[in-house]
This record gives sequence, structure tokens and C-alpha cells, in this order.
Amino acid sequence: MDHVHLYVGISPKISIFEFMAYLKGKSSLIFFDRHPEYCTKWGDRHFWARGYYVATVGNVNEEIVRKYIREQEENDKLEEGIK
Repeated sequence: MDHVHLYVGISPKISIFEFMAYLKGKSSLIFFDRHPEYCTKWGDRHFWARGYYVATVGNVNEEIVRKYIREQEENDKLEEGIK
């Protein structure tokens, strides 16, 4: 199973739930519009898993978060045997 790491800043006026619903909804519509062959493969146009995990960075700076995401990508490639 693949997963996605995103580092985003959202307005405090928008709830995390609203943002994630918008992000997942719009991105899946765009994906299936550009790749209609997957509509029948996955049925019901489900692209994302139902849940998600969110963490705030608090006192951690942006560079530390970006470094973590890069390292996760590198670890995933090593596990899959991709060079």
C-alpha cells in the first residue's frame, strides 16, 4: 500500500477535516478524470482510504519536516528495491 506525506499550511479558519475532505475529493476527481481506465478497476471511484493522519509541527521548523519527508521517500525506495 502506498502512502503520501504532505507538508501544508492552512488557514486557522478552515478545519483540518474540511481541508482533507476538499483535498481528497478534488484530487480523486482529477485523477479519475485524467485516468478513466481506473474507474472500473477500483469500482465506486474510491481513490483514497477513509482515514488520514495529521500532526502539527509546533516548535519544529520547516526544514526538519521537509528532511523527514525526504528520508521517508528514500526509505520507501530502499524497501522497494528502487535505485
